[in-house]
Parts: sequence; C-alpha cells; structure tokens
Amino acid sequence: MKKKSGMTSVAGVARAIFPELGLSAKSNAGVFDGAWRASGETVEKCSPIDGKPLARVRHATGEDYERVAAAAQRAGLAWREVPAPKRGEVVRQLGNALRERKAALGRLVSLEAGKIIAEGEGEVQEMIDICDFAVGLSRQLHGLTIASERPGHRMMEQWHPLGVVGIISAFNFPVAVWSWNSAVAAVAGNATLWKPSEKTPLTAIACVKIAEKVCRANGVDPAIFGLVIGDGATVGERLAADRRVALVSATGSTRMGKRVGEVVAQRLGRTLLELGGNNAIIVAPSADLELAVRGILFGAVGTAGQRCTSTRRLIVHESVKDKLVARLVAAYGQLSIGNPLQRRTLVGPLIDEAAVAGMMNALAEAKRSGGTILCGGERRRGLYVSPCLVEARNEWPVVQAETFAPILYVMSYRTLEEAIAWQNAVPQGLSSAIFTRDLREAETFLSARGSDCGIANVNIGTSGAEIGGAFGGEKETGGGRESGSDAWKAYMRRQTATVNYSDALPLAQGITFGAEG
Repeated sequence: MKKKSGMTSVAGVARAIFPELGLSAKSNAGVFDGAWRASGETVEKCSPIDGKPLARVRHATGEDYERVAAAAQRAGLAWREVPAPKRGEVVRQLGNALRERKAALGRLVSLEAGKIIAEGEGEVQEMIDICDFAVGLSRQLHGLTIASERPGHRMMEQWHPLGVVGIISAFNFPVAVWSWNSAVAAVAGNATLWKPSEKTPLTAIACVKIAEKVCRANGVDPAIFGLVIGDGATVGERLAADRRVALVSATGSTRMGKRVGEVVAQRLGRTLLELGGNNAIIVAPSADLELAVRGILFGAVGTAGQRCTSTRRLIVHESVKDKLVARLVAAYGQLSIGNPLQRRTLVGPLIDEAAVAGMMNALAEAKRSGGTILCGGERRRGLYVSPCLVEARNEWPVVQAETFAPILYVMSYRTLEEAIAWQNAVPQGLSSAIFTRDLREAETFLSARGSDCGIANVNIGTSGAEIGGAFGGEKETGGGRESGSDAWKAYMRRQTATVNYSDALPLAQGITFGAEG
C-alpha cells in the first residue's frame, strides 16, 4: 500500500479495491434497472479524507427514474410469486457475497464517508447480519388463526408483499441502512428502489453490483434491487410522489423526513421514517465511571459525531460531575484524529465543508448563550475537527437542535426525575441511556414515566444498536422501525380472511337481513 507524508494514500487504496467491487475511477452509471445506465450530469466524488477525487458518477434524469420505477414494478409482480424460503435463499447468498468482499467494501465506506476502518468494516458486518436475520425470517412470515363468532367459519390473518419499497438513505450509514430495508423487504416479496445520498454514491453502486451478480446467478429477472442516484428534486420528489411505490423508507434529517412524509401522505402512501436524534446519557451517583467514560466516548465521538444515535447531551449527577468531566477531558486529549484508513485513528473527518461550518456555528451559538468549552472544538486541516465538551443548559436552542458533529453538551442534575425530564425535553426521541448500579433507577428509566425514546439502554451508550431489535424512535425521529423484531410487518400488507365451510350464511353480530330474518 502506498504511503504519502506518513498517511495511507487514498488514491492507492481506491485503485486497489475498485476492480474487486466493479467500480471505475473514470465513469460509473448511477442507475440500475436490470442494466447499468444513466443520462444525467456527471459528478465527481471526492473523499473527505483528503479532498481528492475518487471517481465520477453519472446521475439520473427524470426519464431514467421512470425507467427504473417501471422495472421495479415489474420485478415486484414477478418476485411475489416466488416462495418466501426461496427468496430467503437469494438473500442468504447475498450475505455470503458480502462476506467475501467485507474488507474491500469496508474500505470503500471509509474512503467515501470518512469513517474509521473499524467502523467501515463493522457496517458491512451489519449488512451480513441482517441478511442472516432475514433468511431465518423467510420461514416465519406467519399470520394468525382467529376464533370466529359464526359457526362453520374460519377466520385468519395473513400477510402479502407490498410491491415496491422505496429506500432513501443518508451518507453516515451508506450501506447498512439499505441492507436493513432491502434484505427484509426482499424476503417479504418486494422489489426495492434505492436513492442513496448524493454524498456516497460509490458504495451504493458497489452494493447493487454485488446484489446483481447474486440475482443473475439465481435467474432473478427482472432485477429486484433497483438503484437511482440523483438529487432531491430530480429523484427524491419523484420517488415520494410515485404511487407505484407502496412504502417509502427514508433515513436522514427531520427536515427531509417532514417533506417526504408530506408528499407520501398526499397520495395516502406509507412511510417508514428514521430521522434526527438528540440523544442523552444520564450518569447517576452509583455509576461505574470507568464504564461510563467508555460508553460516552464512543457515543459522542464515534463516526465523528455523525450518527443519528450519537450522544449529544450528558446529564450527570452533581456529586460526580467534576470527577467524570475530568476523566472525559483526559480521554478526549488522547484521541487520535486523522486518516481513517489507519487502524490507530479513532476520529476521521466530517463529511463536507457544510458539516464543519455547522459545528463551528453551533459552538459560537453555545458560547453566546453562556456555554463554556471544556476541551476541543478546534478546526484542523481539511475537514478534520477536534471533538469537544461544552458546559451548557438543556433549554438553550442550540442544545435542543441536532448538530451532526462531535459536540457533547454537559449539564448536572440533582434528582432522577429532573434528569429524565431533561432527557425527554427535546423534539427528538431516538436513543437514550443511563449508567447506574441502582436497580430502582434503572427500572424507573425503562418504565412508562422514564425515557420517551424508541431505544433505552442501561449501562451501555446510546450508539451501536443490534439488528435483532427494532430500530427507530418517537416524536421528530419519525416513529419508524427497521431491522429486527417484527419490523418485517412494515414491508407487507395485512389481510383478514374468512372462510365459510358451512351451508348457511350467518352474519356477524347476529344481524338478520331480508329473507333469513
């Protein structure tokens, strides 16, 4: 591997992995409908690691979108006729194909999104895990038998595919979110139509190329995994308004989610929204502070604070605040910031200049409100920043908003009721955590009067969800659930069916009508 100025060469890594993933540095078509094509503008994708070009991607036009959507509709009609266990077999092979390319695809995630290499590989592992989960699920798409009040009748509940599932994903998890949706949607009998972030098109193309090979090897035609890369006006708005797309699963900002929800609601379609988070960790007096420091550090600093589950607020009891803050300041001072392709690095770059500006503006606003920067907060070369701790108050507008950067606001509390009230007193409701050795505090936090978030953890941080549990949140986080548990039901339509095997026609509720009366 080439080195430059003591850093791993981004261009060298790209050249090494592109052939394995079917990518080209010169031109990559951003539309797949069974064939690779696109007729829109060509956009150069640069790496946030060093700002240098990685490859060129041709975006979709409106006509390209129409072609892909029509192909997805045809694919859904054919795919729903395939028995669910056989659909699971295709997804099993997709998981194995991802296993074979885990290292290369993980490096591409790092190159394109700026994640450290361990997180890039971890994201690919998440794809593999959800494929394994979906394979098992393919034999468990079960309904219910319901007791009928009418003699000689059998009533049951069954589930059918929706048809086409649209997927809109964000840059921070450029491949995992697609797999959460597409693996489960595929075993449920749907075709998918994916609009990835314009900031991470290469990982999307690589994933669909891998899926394409698996589908072709199994004779799956038309293609069930469609791809269309383009901007919100050209692709996003069309996808949201398209009546052929039964469900739109959108991951991203609350602003984006509100727009998608509005457009889809106008046609009475379905949405699955995974939007912003403003996640807090409460540290109680009895907490294991060493454990808490590790949980806080990963939650606040992992992915350079660019996760929807990133820890943004630290609500610590006044009796342990000084001790905990001192440990955190020391830990922040030891963070290795730099090239995410190097294994020792813990903090990579932010995604772009807008993200850096957003962080600097938030820090300036916090200082104007009376906040004190306890450590960090400096801009370094390129898109690199130093994660920071800021003493703040929960009610400040800047604390109430989600800033997609490694800023952790610190505040102290006196009673658990006060801490929980602060935890809940933000517009978002994704993830939450408490560090405590007190069983009553833990159970209170998990009770109906505790955390109002979709995810509530005890003695682990806010970030790092497992695929076995349904992922999602409440309030401005959107209310959607993806991944595990019974989230598969979002990708299917429920049908109540009744069979009359008698020679009479009794009506429900004992109603008599006409001659039978």
